[in-house]
Formats: sequence, C-alpha cells, structure tokens
Amino acid sequence: MKAIIHFIKKEFLQFRRDPKMFGIILIAPVLQLIFLGYAANLDIDKIKLLVFDNDKTSTSRLLINSITSSGYFVMVKYVNDYDELTKNLDYGKAVVALVIPYNFEKNIYRQETSELQAIFDASDGNTASIAAGYLQQIILQFSQNISVEFFQRSGMKFLPIGNISAEVRVWYNPTLKTRNYMVPGIVGLLLSIITLLLTSLAIVKEKEVGTMEQLIVTPLKSYQIIIGKLVPFIILGFIAVVIVLTAMRLVFDIPVKGSLAFLFISAFFYILSTLGLGLFVSTISKTQQQAMMIAVFLVMMPMVFLSGFAFPVENMPKIIQYISYIIPLKYFINIIRGVISKGLGFNELWLNSLVLLIMGLFILTLSAIRFRKRLE
Repeated sequence: MKAIIHFIKKEFLQFRRDPKMFGIILIAPVLQLIFLGYAANLDIDKIKLLVFDNDKTSTSRLLINSITSSGYFVMVKYVNDYDELTKNLDYGKAVVALVIPYNFEKNIYRQETSELQAIFDASDGNTASIAAGYLQQIILQFSQNISVEFFQRSGMKFLPIGNISAEVRVWYNPTLKTRNYMVPGIVGLLLSIITLLLTSLAIVKEKEVGTMEQLIVTPLKSYQIIIGKLVPFIILGFIAVVIVLTAMRLVFDIPVKGSLAFLFISAFFYILSTLGLGLFVSTISKTQQQAMMIAVFLVMMPMVFLSGFAFPVENMPKIIQYISYIIPLKYFINIIRGVISKGLGFNELWLNSLVLLIMGLFILTLSAIRFRKRLE
C-alpha cells in the first residue's frame, strides 16, 4: 500500500512539473464549458427576412409590421424582383423570403382569398421548420384580426364557434432554452476527455521517454503500477467535475436539482469505463500522436455521436440504437441530465448507474489484463 501511495505522489509531482497538463486539467474544462455552452444553442429567435411587396398598401405594411414586431424575425431588406430575392437567398443573407402579391389589400376588402408566398432556405431543415411554424402562426393571427375587424365594421355580431384550448405547462426547462439541455451533457463530455484522453497520453508518454521500462524493473507489481497511474486521474476527474458544476451554476445559472451524492457516485462508475478505455488505447499505441488519433476518432467521436449528447438516440436507425447500448456515455448523460435538470436520484436512475458500474468493471479489468501482458 505504501508503494502505491508513493507512486501516486510521484504522479502528482510529475503533473506539477508540467504546467501545460495543469492548465489542460483545471482551466481548459471551464473554458470549454463556456464556449460550448454558448455555441451549442439550437434556439431560433432572430430569423432573417426578405420581403418582396408587390402591393405596397397599408394592409401589406401592417402584415410586415406584425411579422417583424413578433420578436422572431429581423428584416434584412426589401427586394424589387425575384432575381434579387433568389440572389439573396443563394448567398445566405436570409432564411425566409415573403412575397406579397398584387391586389393583396383589394382581395381582402372584397372578402376574397388572398394568397401569400413564403420561400425558405431549407439547407438547415430544423431552422426552416421552426421559422415556417412561427410565420404560419403570425399570419393566422393576422387573418383572424382582419375577420374580427370586418364583423365589427359591418355591425354584424361576431359569434365565434366553440374551440378547444390547451393550457401548456412546461416542466424541467420552463424557458425552453437549448442551453439548459446541452450544458449538463457537456459536463459528461469534458469528464470523458480528461479521464480517457489524458490517461492514454500520460501512459504512452512514459513509453516514449523510456521511464516505463524503469518502472517495469522496479519491485512494483503490474497492478500497483496500474492503480498508481489511474488514481491520480480519478482524483483530477472529480476536481474537474466540481469546477465545471460550479462554473455551470455561476455562468449559466443552472443548479443541480437532484442528489449531488448520487451524481458523484455515478461519475465514479463512469470514470472506471473511461480510464479502462484510456488504458486500452495506451496498450495499442506507441506514440502520443497515435494515442491521440485512436482516442479521438475511434473512441471519443463514436461515444459523442451515439450517446444522445447532440442527436436523440430514438431517431437513429434500429441497428445504431442497438449499438448505442454499449456506449457508457449514453448512460452517464441520462444520469447527469436527470439529476441536474429534473431533480432525479437513485430511485429513478439506479439502472443506468448499475449498467455503468458493470461496464466500468468489465472494461477496466480487460484493459488491465492486456496492460499486464504488455508489461511482461
């Protein structure tokens, strides 16, 4: 036990002598949380609008004002023909172009149907779909206001038919901000980077500089070397989690609503998986460059894409959904989003935590066996 403690102290001394590693572990996660927290935002509230107004009447101007005053659309410019409209859409200067036809006002006062044309740049289907929904609601409200005004002006009693209205209550994220959903997931992503990537690089660095051979000839057993190498990263991982959760609260005002103790226990189970993967990468890599490429492209990127961090797993093909069951990050993101956003705890998330523990022990055991064979 004393040998392991001395080995762990040696690792921390090595970290202290490497200012770059210190910055990566303690400062980089906060910076990444801030940058990703502000960048990972799917909310649409400033949609660029072009208007081709052929009517140029008070009614058409009233419609345009209704759209721009809604807070969702920003007027870019008025265009004079379809060529100019097409050119602006091609160059990405607007997301939607509204075409108001001739006799727009006249048809309305004749109680005839007046059609509008809305042209969307659907290169980003999500943005175009949201913008179309906003525009339809605004135009529908505008049309209803005209109907009410017509009845009032004609002296007819307006008796609206009965309708069904839904009273919407939003749980867990009342403001409907994407950031409140993405930032907790970023915490799991950063923990993966610190424990997986840095573990593999640190061990491979020992091989490159020749100190691994010196460790092999010492009286230390292989399991003592593994424990001595991994324990510092467990401690640093927990320090990074504390720093990131604190920054999340201070910068984005996102508190942890659920059990903090359960969150840290689950984080430990997840760290077992990432340390095991980092240990495995170190056994198949000869240089730090190789370790970096393997860890990022063969481990990290599939974990991010298949974990539900950015893309819902339910929307993926069935075969991909089955593959996602072996991704540890998927279960940890379920836990961290449930604890932070919904206030959940052990009773609701115990199965995810149990799966993490089993996967962590399995991956770490296999990687340790392979590492010991390489030492021999």
